[in-house]
Amino acid sequence: MLEEIAATRYVLPLREGGSLPGLVEADDCGMYVVKFVGAGQGRKSLVAEVIAGELGRALGLPVPVLALVRVDAVIGRSEPDAEVQELLKASGGVNLGIDFLPGALAFDPLVFEVDPVFAGRVLWFDALIGNVDRTWRNSNMLVWHGNPYLIDHGASLIFHHDWGSAERAVSRAYDAEDHVMVPVGPDLAAADAELAPLVTDGLLREVMDLVPDDWLVDEPGFASVGEVRDAYVAHLLARAGARAWLPEVPR
Repeated sequence: MLEEIAATRYVLPLREGGSLPGLVEADDCGMYVVKFVGAGQGRKSLVAEVIAGELGRALGLPVPVLALVRVDAVIGRSEPDAEVQELLKASGGVNLGIDFLPGALAFDPLVFEVDPVFAGRVLWFDALIGNVDRTWRNSNMLVWHGNPYLIDHGASLIFHHDWGSAERAVSRAYDAEDHVMVPVGPDLAAADAELAPLVTDGLLREVMDLVPDDWLVDEPGFASVGEVRDAYVAHLLARAGARAWLPEVPR
């Protein structure tokens, strides 16, 4: 289970992201970057964050700790920014918190060195989840205490925005041309041999159990939350086994 904590203070908005995440203090005395269920991207962005983040962690990739942050809508009463006020009012209940890494720097492949094995694992993982948002323009990686961390997976799992075409997306090729790890010479074959066998039905069900029911209810075409969870598991399991999506690494 993801730890559930309560927001005690809204500190400031982080305007780098289009969803207007905020830095929030919680009742465990920790600081979290919170992505709100009332943001324009909606709850599916949070679903993708949990599935991708926790699957990545289970595969041994470095992902900041995630938590479920309960927000009382009145927390925004004193905020002078009307946009922030409206966002907090629309986000009462459970939201997603990502452990804040103070002093972290944006990953720059020209400055911070990674080896081909790690690069291959990151590229393989992004190809599996269809993450289109880890490019040389915006790596969505941080360096903290000398170690890289993968962040911002809300733009992955694109298939869940159109379940009618999800089956066709199982073997859809991943375009790695702009991926931030390509210049490193990623060892994709080694990553595939290591990681593909780890993506099992059992692991995927453990990951899906971490997604709050409230984020999965009323999904068109499904009779229950359980059916929605099963659909995610079936898709990711089939994709892990398909291998047709493995990208050609540009030279």
